[in-house]
Amino acid sequence: MPSSGSVFRALLTRWKSYRYRFVPWVALNLDRNRRTLRHVPSGGTDKMAADADVCYSLVTFFRALFTCDITQQQELLSLLPASTRSMYTTPGDQATPPADDIMYGCLGFTIDRRPSSLDAAGTGVFVCRGSVPRGAVVSMYPGVVYQNHEPIFFQSIGNPFIFRCLDGILIDGNDKGISKSVYRSCSRRDQLGPLKMCDCSWLTSAPLNPMAVGQYVNNCSNDCAANVCYQEFDVPDSFPVELRQYIPNIRYSHDVEGPLRCVVLVALRDIHCGEELFSNYFTIVQ
Repeated sequence: MPSSGSVFRALLTRWKSYRYRFVPWVALNLDRNRRTLRHVPSGGTDKMAADADVCYSLVTFFRALFTCDITQQQELLSLLPASTRSMYTTPGDQATPPADDIMYGCLGFTIDRRPSSLDAAGTGVFVCRGSVPRGAVVSMYPGVVYQNHEPIFFQSIGNPFIFRCLDGILIDGNDKGISKSVYRSCSRRDQLGPLKMCDCSWLTSAPLNPMAVGQYVNNCSNDCAANVCYQEFDVPDSFPVELRQYIPNIRYSHDVEGPLRCVVLVALRDIHCGEELFSNYFTIVQ
């Protein structure tokens, strides 16, 4: 039977790892340690890739997903302007290829969740086919988007998937429990008939958008340097409405003005098949 001292040390070790995702700790930065907050050095930048390039990459991939599933999108297409409908053609009775095959054909690589190569790290994200070029958008961080004044305390307890943006906006990437229920509720609230404003499939084992696994990217270590970095991206108003169904984020409140906040993971270097993705949880990687 373990001693009380060993149990306490185990709990302390777990808390030291988890506390950086516990909302009150993050919000107050209780220990005044820069590791608890992402930051941009003076004169630095938070952009590994230009917003226009991020948007182009997402639209290109989402359009490929939409086109391959066009036979299931007829009701939605009928609501769109003729100029938009003319961009898509019905391929006949062809079967819809798996999302991974669409991703590989469009982007030249695929990613998936697998047991991490790090001891006791749980699930990780790996490049399964092809290779990721430096500067490419490789993944997205899914979840409910909270303004810094909105209630997320109970969702944050025991939740290692809370992501804090530079301006205090929080993204809850947990796909279980209260977090899962909140996301599904918000998605039903914002859906307009067949027009979906977000993707709920990331809550399952088979996401329609295979990029939506960024919450499972593990933190780098002394032996495994970061090969991706987080980049905040505000979805512009011009983003095609028919493609928003593949965005794995939704606002907690429906009356928040301004663009939807998303977070993408961008490759810091060429990443080859079989490599695990590693990020840096606490700082911007320049």
